[in-house]
Order: sequence, then structure tokens, then C-alpha cells
Amino acid sequence: MGEKREIIKEKLYDFICDEAYKPMRLKDIRFLLQVSNEDKKRVELALDELVKEGKISVTPKGKYKKMDENLLVGIYIGNKKGYGFVRVEGEKDDYFIPARDSLDAFNSDRVVIMPASYIEPGKRREAKVVEILERGTQVVVGTYDKQGSFGFVIPDNQKIADDIYVASENAMGAMSGHKVVCQLLSYGEKRKSPEGKIVEILGHVNDPSTDIMSVVRAYDIPVEYPDKVMDSLNEIPDEINPADIEGRKDFRELHTVTIDGEDAKDLDDAITLSYDNGIYTLGVHIADVSHYVKEKSPLDKEALKRGTSCYLVDSVIPMIPHKLSNGICSLNAGVDRLTLSCVMDIDKKGKVINHYITEGVINVNERMSYTNVQKILDRSDNEVMERYDYLIYMFDMMKELSGIIRAARHKRGSIDFDVQETKIIVDENHKPVEIKPYERNTATNIIEDFMLMANETIAEDYFWQELPFEYRVHEDPDQEKIEQLMHFMSNFGLYLKSQGGEVHPKELQKLLAKIEGEPYEALISKMMLRSMKQARYSTECTGHFGLSCKYYCHFTSPIRRYPDLQIHRIIKENLHGELTEKRISHYKRILPAVADDNSSKERRAEEAERDVIKLKEIEYMSEHIGEEFDGVISGVTSSYIFVELDNTVEGAVSIAYMNDDLYFFNEDEYAMVGKNKGKKYQLGDKVRIKVLNCDKIKKNIDFSIIDDNIE
Repeated sequence: MGEKREIIKEKLYDFICDEAYKPMRLKDIRFLLQVSNEDKKRVELALDELVKEGKISVTPKGKYKKMDENLLVGIYIGNKKGYGFVRVEGEKDDYFIPARDSLDAFNSDRVVIMPASYIEPGKRREAKVVEILERGTQVVVGTYDKQGSFGFVIPDNQKIADDIYVASENAMGAMSGHKVVCQLLSYGEKRKSPEGKIVEILGHVNDPSTDIMSVVRAYDIPVEYPDKVMDSLNEIPDEINPADIEGRKDFRELHTVTIDGEDAKDLDDAITLSYDNGIYTLGVHIADVSHYVKEKSPLDKEALKRGTSCYLVDSVIPMIPHKLSNGICSLNAGVDRLTLSCVMDIDKKGKVINHYITEGVINVNERMSYTNVQKILDRSDNEVMERYDYLIYMFDMMKELSGIIRAARHKRGSIDFDVQETKIIVDENHKPVEIKPYERNTATNIIEDFMLMANETIAEDYFWQELPFEYRVHEDPDQEKIEQLMHFMSNFGLYLKSQGGEVHPKELQKLLAKIEGEPYEALISKMMLRSMKQARYSTECTGHFGLSCKYYCHFTSPIRRYPDLQIHRIIKENLHGELTEKRISHYKRILPAVADDNSSKERRAEEAERDVIKLKEIEYMSEHIGEEFDGVISGVTSSYIFVELDNTVEGAVSIAYMNDDLYFFNEDEYAMVGKNKGKKYQLGDKVRIKVLNCDKIKKNIDFSIIDDNIE
């Protein structure tokens, strides 16, 4: 039905845009096009989609017409202060929407906007919302505040401006402090509050297990699998069928290892490596998930709906059920597993001089952890060395090849942003007991380098075959963002070479090398990262700025990412000679929407992961109120100094708590300066702070500075 509706959509759009016809009702369109009874529903659905896409519009009298060329369609992004922005696909910048012109749009609504005809130089483009096509938010997760016979839900999402009014009969017995799921009954109009009813009570805001579930509900991340999906698991075996091995490349005689974190359960990549006459032969063997998750099956539809696995501190919401992710698809040691393998011959300069892609079968010798591999490379643990003595040669060779690959990537300009990631340790009750920077070492670099090499090799191969494919792209940064970055860095005496406002990634790489070890290194890395565009999935191979490469895709994690699973199908069909014109046409038709959806689901997962980390940080620091810590100033605004602690937690110092002087923000120096005494707090300065307050509802951690800049 989907393919036929696409054809109908194209025909309808051309018909409605024909100037010979005036705006028409649905029944007139059906009559003029002589729509059959069988296609009546398809026409209605196609018209709805064209309206949502902003290609046509509906008059107040229900007539369909071509969208006014002066109007645009986009997604509304709200703000607590009432104003908002609209993101229009294909447009470089968002449109600013003043509160008076928002038409009561809610965050995530699909809206029609009319851009302002006059744009003041140096100001963001403005527009007004003229129509709301589709509501993007149906439920809101937040904290209930009971006020007598009624109450309000304070949204967790800071992009929702108003609290939600809840009448007593719709409160479901919730009390103040409860985390709740609130279904919207109205979106607020004529200065009235939005109204809703509570449909689920998740728990109390101070319950450690509540915060994760509240984030999951807020982002509408599916947790439970539908019955259809679970029923289909009965057809999935626990062990591979010997018949499935036929025709596959047999790698089982090679020494094969997986290298992951200690707590990893879904192991989707394994490594083989040998060396002969100046050539390394690297095998990157990836779980053949597509052998079990067939296109359009219940498993496939659910995987596409999820897009990616979500890793929420100590909880994982998998893309595919555990029977697959931890079972038949996981490359566990000591059992035969099916793979899609990329085997590369790499010379001493780190160049792939030959490669092949094949369906394979492996049997992993050892399930290695980053920690134990590092101990072997450092020769720091005799017990571990003895346990894996027959593989020591292989790990040494991995380190050698990884260094060669990394040097080659560095030479071409690949940027390695040294931004500390946060690792949170929780107890059995989900309560955080320790927060620290995530440790990167040679062992983690090895896997990163080998996976990047496989991803680049696959992408280049399929680019030159000119077949439909899903790439991972990272576009060049905007000139304006680079200019802002250059202005910011000039405060530290740092400069970038650029040509016509464009900068080569190698220049950014050189700058990162120059500031290594400086107190402001992490800060500059963060600011540089923020000036970059967000990587995304695309059917166009436009290159990857951060990696400084022309061809890149995601091939190595089909257990946890749908794009990898998608290209595995294309690769396997190609290997079997099944990419007929019909299949190529099929992929050309579906891949743009799949890529966009994959990018959207990736952003959803990342935002959810960040929110959970922030909540766990607040919970952890609430146990340390009144205590002192050392930190580094990581940001300065007109009202706040932001300080990052050694454990990666960031909090804010309000100038309201700085009573020793009257402070003002010096924008040129990105510093807070005392008016009378001239004391200056600048980016990168080390300070000692005291924890004042932690608020899970406002998502704030408040510090005060307790002494002068420390050495």
C-alpha cells in the first residue's frame, strides 16, 4: 500500500498545483481524478501527508490548494521564556518566533510560518506562526505541584513554556513531588494555561529509580516490545543452524577476540589480525543481525521505530530484544556466530591496499576487556599475561597497527576532540555512588581505529559502486560559527588560519595540539566541538569534516544502530547478486526517509542520555551540599560563572552570591570582573567552590566561590 500511495501523492501534488484548478474539496478531487473505491482511503492519507509536509494547505472551508510560496513549514522549538524558533529543513538557520507571534504553538509542533520581509542586519531572521499543522507533543512528563483543589505539572522539558493545569478530577491522586505523565487536553490559548490529565504516576522526584523512567517517558522511548515482536522470537534459534554456514567464508581457525567494556553484553564486533611481508591483514567481523532481522518483519519495524539502543547510566533499552542482542547475534566466546566481515590489507603507511567484504562464520577465542588488554600492553599484571599468553603477540600487533592508522588519520587532518566523558557508578538501587571521567586508553583506541577503518572502507567501496546507500556525514561548519570561535579564542592569544571564512580540519587539529596541557584545553575543545555541525545520516556521500575523510558510514554496530543494519541488507543483497533494478529503485525510494528518521532517533537517544546523566549528577551532588571542591571555570555569562569539577560535574555560581564586589560581565574577555576591586574570574581559571544547592526540578547545581583563584 505504501508504494502505491507515494505514486498517488505525486499525482495529487501535480494536480493540485495545476493553476487551471481552483482550491477543491476532497470529493471534487476524487471525482475529477476518477478515484476508485479501492483508492479512496489512499487519496485521503496522501493528502494528509502532503499537508503535513507543507506542500499543500487546507483553507478554513476544507479546500485543498498549493501552499503559498511565501510560507514555510518547519518544526517549532519552544523556550521557557515564551518565544521560540522554527527549524525548516534545508534552511541554514532557524527562524526566531517572538512570543506574540507563536499562535500558542507547542514544542515539536509542525507549523506554517511567514518570514518577516525585513531583516535587521546582524539580527536573527524572524517569522510568525500562521498555522499549526500537527501537534508534536501529546503527553508531558513533569513534577506535580498540588495547590488545593487543583494542581500544575511543571514540565521536565525546558522547551515547554507553560506549566500544565490539572483539575482535581484529573489528578489521579497525585501529590506534590510526584513525577507524572500528563496527557494534554488543550494547548492553551488566549493567555490560558494548557490543560491536562495525569495518566501515570512514575514515583517521587527523590526516588533514584524514578528519574530514568521519567526521561524515558518524556522522550517517548519505547521500552516494552509489542506481542507481535515477542511472538516472532519463537522463530529465532538459540544456536546457529549448520546449514546457515554453507557458502560463508570460514574464519574459525583464526585467533579471534572481542574487546569491550567489562559490563558490555551485546558484542557486535570481533577482530582477527595477521602480518606478512610488510602487510597487516585486519579482519573486522560484525554480527550478521540482518540474517535474523528480515526487512518489514515485526522485528525490523520495531528496530526502525527505536532507531538505536539507549544507554541510560546503568540501564539499557535495546534496539532489538535480548534474545538477539545478548544471544544469537552477540559474538560470545566459544560459540559459532554468523558475521558480515570486512577484511583489509593495510600497508606500513596505514593505507588500505586491498579489501574484500564477505559473509562469514567465526568462533571467538576470548572475550577481552579494555582493562585486561591494557594490562597486557603495559606488561603490568603477570596473572593476566599468563592467562592470555598465546594472544600477547596479537595485542602487540594491534597496538602497532592502531598507531600507524592513527598517525595516517592525523596526517590528513582528522580532529580528536579531547572532551572528558562522564562515567557514573550506581548501586543496586540506582543511586549514584561515584562520578568520574571515562577512561580512554590504548585498548579503547585500538577498537576505535579499527572500526573507523572498516567504516571508511565500506563507504568508499559502495560510493564507487554507485548503489543506494546510507552514509554518515559531517558537513563543514558554518562561517559564522567559525568566526565566533575565532573571536572567542583570540582572548587566549589563539588564532586559526582560514580562507574565505572556511577552515580545514587540519587547522583545528594543529590548534588542539598547541593547547595540549594548558588549563583551558578542555574548554577550547568544548567550544570547538560546539561550533561544529551535528553529524547525521544521509543518502548523499558529502564527507566527514571531523574525520577529514571523503567517505564514511556506520557499519560496525547493527545490534544497537539501525543505519548499520540497513546497509548490511544492501551489502548482502549485492554480494548475492540480488540488487535488481526493482530493489535499487526500492532503496532509492525508502532510504532518504530512513536516514532522516535514524538521525532523529539518534538525537533523541543522545538527549535522553544527557538528561539522565544530569539528573544523576544532581542526585550525587545533593549528598555533598556544604562540601568544598576544586574546579575550573568552564563558562561565563552575564549572570553566572560555570565551574566544572575534577569529576566532570558542572555547576553554576550566581553573581547574586558574590558579595565581595559588584561584578559585571566583560564580553571581550569572557570574564566576570569586580567593579571596585578589579578581581577577575576568567575562562580556564582554577577556583575552589562550595556546593550550595541541588534542584532536580529546575535541573540546577548551585555553587559559591569560596576563595581567590587557586594555583
